[in-house]
Amino acid sequence: MKDMSLKELGQYFDHALLRADVTIPELAAFCDEGVRLSVKMLAVNPAAVMFCKDRVAGSGVLVGAAVGFPLGQSTLETKIAETKDAIARGSDEIDYVINVGAFKSGHREYIVEEMQEIVAVCREKNVIAKVIFENCYLTDDEKKALCEIANEVRPDYIKTSTGFGTGGATVADVKLMRAYADPAIKVKASGGIKTLEDVRQLIEAGALRIGTSNTAGIMDAFAKRGGF
Repeated sequence: MKDMSLKELGQYFDHALLRADVTIPELAAFCDEGVRLSVKMLAVNPAAVMFCKDRVAGSGVLVGAAVGFPLGQSTLETKIAETKDAIARGSDEIDYVINVGAFKSGHREYIVEEMQEIVAVCREKNVIAKVIFENCYLTDDEKKALCEIANEVRPDYIKTSTGFGTGGATVADVKLMRAYADPAIKVKASGGIKTLEDVRQLIEAGALRIGTSNTAGIMDAFAKRGGF
């Protein structure tokens, strides 16, 4: 990791713009910034997918949609429809929020079905599936139980947070998820990631994607320092 290049660092980032009041000029600038920084993916709300996909066409930058975001309280049928619509509009990746309330109420089978159905839609279309746990509302035992469900269903990624809850990514949570999830399931850290040091610690803990809206500032700090 100490020899990582700026371009290699860029491939860790899911560059996020998920505010409710985002304008078209802001989206355009955001897309252009993502291309300039050579990020892995642009994380946007579903309504922005088609615009962003057209804007970054040919650049190699992916576009991902946030589904059931940020509360996870849509019905399963709605999440499935939202996933299908986002993919039809060009989304390369889906980050969906589990129904945290259902999980904490003991409805494990609902969470299994939700994950199976959404991951299946993504698999059919060769789209990356990421499952957002929203760890700030969970005990460590609940996080471990969700890792066990993920081990059964096999999404591409499990993800710490939306960034809209009461807390975001922590090194402890990434380490826990990495320890209890199958090695083939990757971990994404997201929420409250502001600094280069945050990124360094999260990558060292096992995160292979970093979701943040501060990508440019972090990469600028990396460039000025000449690394971590």
